[in-house]
Amino acid sequence: MTAWRRVVVGAGLAGALALSLAQGAAAQDAAAQPAGDMIRSHGYSYYGDLKYPADFAHFDYVNPDAPKGGEIALAASGTFDSMNPYSVKGRAGAYSWMAYESLLGEEPSTGGSAPADVYGEMYGLLAERLEYPADKSWVIFYMRPEARFSDGTPVTAHDVVFSHNLLLEQGLASYADAVKRRILSAEALDDHTVRFTFAEGISRRSLIDQVGSVPVWPKAWFDKTGARLDEPRMDAAPGSGPYVLESYDVNRRIVYRRNPDYWGKDLPINRGRHNFDRIRIEYFGDEAAGFEAFKAGEYTFRAESNSRQWATGYDFPAFQRGWVVREELPNGTPPDPTGFVFNLTRPQFQDRRVREAISLAYNFEWTNAQLQYGLFKQRHSFTQGSPLEAKGTPEGAELALLQSLGDLVPPEMLADPVVMAHESSERSLDDRRNRRRAGELLDAAGWPVGKDGMRRNAAGETFRLEIPINSAGSSTLESVVETFVQNLRRFGLDARFVKIDPSQYTLRERNRDFDMIYSGYRAFLDTGTGLHQTYGSRDALVSTFNPAALQSPLVDRLIDISLDSKTPEERDTALRALDRALRWERFIVPVWYNDTTWVAYWDMFAHPGNLPPYSVGVLDFWWHDADKAARLRAEGALR
Repeated sequence: MTAWRRVVVGAGLAGALALSLAQGAAAQDAAAQPAGDMIRSHGYSYYGDLKYPADFAHFDYVNPDAPKGGEIALAASGTFDSMNPYSVKGRAGAYSWMAYESLLGEEPSTGGSAPADVYGEMYGLLAERLEYPADKSWVIFYMRPEARFSDGTPVTAHDVVFSHNLLLEQGLASYADAVKRRILSAEALDDHTVRFTFAEGISRRSLIDQVGSVPVWPKAWFDKTGARLDEPRMDAAPGSGPYVLESYDVNRRIVYRRNPDYWGKDLPINRGRHNFDRIRIEYFGDEAAGFEAFKAGEYTFRAESNSRQWATGYDFPAFQRGWVVREELPNGTPPDPTGFVFNLTRPQFQDRRVREAISLAYNFEWTNAQLQYGLFKQRHSFTQGSPLEAKGTPEGAELALLQSLGDLVPPEMLADPVVMAHESSERSLDDRRNRRRAGELLDAAGWPVGKDGMRRNAAGETFRLEIPINSAGSSTLESVVETFVQNLRRFGLDARFVKIDPSQYTLRERNRDFDMIYSGYRAFLDTGTGLHQTYGSRDALVSTFNPAALQSPLVDRLIDISLDSKTPEERDTALRALDRALRWERFIVPVWYNDTTWVAYWDMFAHPGNLPPYSVGVLDFWWHDADKAARLRAEGALR
């Protein structure tokens, strides 16, 4: 996850990406009771339901007695030139966001302190409790006086207000613009009490959770150094989190150490967590070099994403001797909607028929069988496998909703089944049925094929299409892109891919300097104003979270309807219709997904038996097993 993605996911999308597990009032929290018109609680969810009571001892899935100690080492590819994870320039060091905390714990997928066994619930971290009226027009956070930054200075309400304003002044323009419209003021009532006031006439979604998940930085440090949030630098501001930067060697290594004086180590939300004394990140020029280093024990934990390596690469001596183990861990979240993303600002992609034709060049069945060892499934939906996934033709409440929107809804969307990823031949990369269909679509869109086999428009221009790929990425992904381009050329398109270094790739992705790119979005599992940042029209041309620059009045309206929903049922209907509308737009060619998480590690770690569904949690609630590590050393496995 990129640094700024983490900021906006944590701040703007905390509600948008939350999966509501409350259906009705089955899990109402007795501790979050309204007092007249006021609600006072130790945590927050939009509907007020919380799994964990105010006096909970620890999250259910952690080992509260997990030992502290040891080191875990992971790999990163490419380079870094900053330890400031919030800069919009440069490449931040891996996991540099770990130093910072917020009033409420963020979602676990971003390393936050929210529980990983439920979604849409946040519990007090820097704040011990919060108070807000039933209409959610404002919120007051009562902070923990004992909270400290790693330099020993207290974390105050003044730091919270400063951090909020700093993001507005030096953060992403799309984020700042959205927040200014929705949050009228942030004020420190005293050193440990902060109040946020929200605008009238807007959805109450993603307000309290947004301000509750903004990272908090020390105002005094910024005042003293004159540093800016948006600049790359190696001397990052101190945070209040459990880990601090120990050392770094640019483009080679980063080491974090657990702060023995961490102020929050005894909080219930932290019990059984943050167990490693040291977290070491080793950098490698590319993915292949990184895997060879893992085999040699240069780092000790690997999240595997390369199907070829998962299927054939784990036959090295350390694995054969039982020193390295593999696990397929449960994954309860829908897969992120990744794939080949169109740059919709390019004129040649304005016609939906062109986008459909190009999508037909991707052969999932052949790719999965020949390049990925049959290990993946085909993704269709933006919320694959969840209750929000649109299916078949619209009916019932969803049909009524779409019919009520009049001309915003294409007639075909009402009558035809939801858009699904096409089927292809597993036996041949070139599926002739799909090639014929693509030809018909391109002809109809004004791109006929000439005598030389190339397609041209009325002005005689060939259809040019370039896909940049990261030179530090996996060889399997390169093969997938290469075969996709082969089929595009069979279609008569002047298609090519180009390998570029990681820094240039990041810059081109940020600047939307591409025709198509292998990228993606985040699966939506609940509503929230962050959906507008990701899929909405207003910020489409500047938002880094909408790589396609999608602009659809129908999508905008469905997001608004979901935000204004009064019940979970109304919300789910709107989001199901949103999935249908997004798939109709065909702005991304859907590829594959894995419904488990592949991990491999040197056999010196342990994790709870009852893993939660929404996070693997290796840096969260795993721990170092000293006895296993001693055995590996005794057998000569590790130095």
